[in-house]
Amino acid sequence: MPDTLSPLAPIGVTTGPLPASRKTYVAPDRDPSLRVPVRMIDLSDEALSPVPVYDCSGPYTDPNAAIDVEKGLARPRADWVRARGGVEPYAGRHVKPEDNGYATGERLAREFPLRHQPLRGVGAAPITQLEFARAGMITQEMIYVAARENLGRKQALAEAHAKLADGDSFGAALPAFITPEFVRDEIARGRAIIPANINHAELEPMIIGRNFLVKINANIGNSAVASSIEEEVEKMVWAIRWGADTVMDLSTGRNIHNTREWILRNAPVPIGTVPIYQALEKVHGDPAKLDWEVYKDTLIEQCEQGVDYFTIHA
Repeated sequence: MPDTLSPLAPIGVTTGPLPASRKTYVAPDRDPSLRVPVRMIDLSDEALSPVPVYDCSGPYTDPNAAIDVEKGLARPRADWVRARGGVEPYAGRHVKPEDNGYATGERLAREFPLRHQPLRGVGAAPITQLEFARAGMITQEMIYVAARENLGRKQALAEAHAKLADGDSFGAALPAFITPEFVRDEIARGRAIIPANINHAELEPMIIGRNFLVKINANIGNSAVASSIEEEVEKMVWAIRWGADTVMDLSTGRNIHNTREWILRNAPVPIGTVPIYQALEKVHGDPAKLDWEVYKDTLIEQCEQGVDYFTIHA
């Protein structure tokens, strides 16, 4: 993956409100310190109230946000994670030549300017959302996603009441309104997940599960012909502007590690990968040389960066 950016070239991405829309925030009663994003769509009939909808575009559609791709997004989850305890910072693994497909010189994409020390769990304290849920604890992430899931729910339920009465739930248990307790219980029962790596502190939490809103995943990836760090970050930004709840980075070839770091530090949505793509690059594309140690090292590398979910071919 060639990178045409000079070391001093600033990276810019698309920002600004979506058409006929305004970015606002709501504060959940359970934790007023949280700022849950809402997209307010203005209707052509000014007599009608704006329509609130789920917003996964991050600060890129907030005209009051100062976007600096070189510094990355704000990291509010870092405080949440540390306040709960059970984690410690550590040095982490060093970036190796094979992490970027052995790219060197002009072919090596520049590193993200800042390095955040990764966190890891210590002792028997819970650190994942599943562990907290099964311990009966409600996290800020659970409160956050409950507020997101409720946007426009009252109006939608009122309009759909007759249809719902005649429908078949197929075993789904849909409450009138989503509460943090309901979120916790669904996660504890294994029916929902909040993909949220403790090392992806820029993340705005979201939930995936049968009793929650449908989510959209967008696939992006570098090009073997022509790609740059700027283009890959811009792909992520455009994906979330148009409604992607999660983004899967399917990059192959050179510069996978550095590209992923830029994306993660600027991503307000969960980022996923297919680790075997990078693992194969580490062994020069020879499957016969791919063993567990190489694959494990790749998983650790990506977890330390903050990757939230994996596709693992078995």
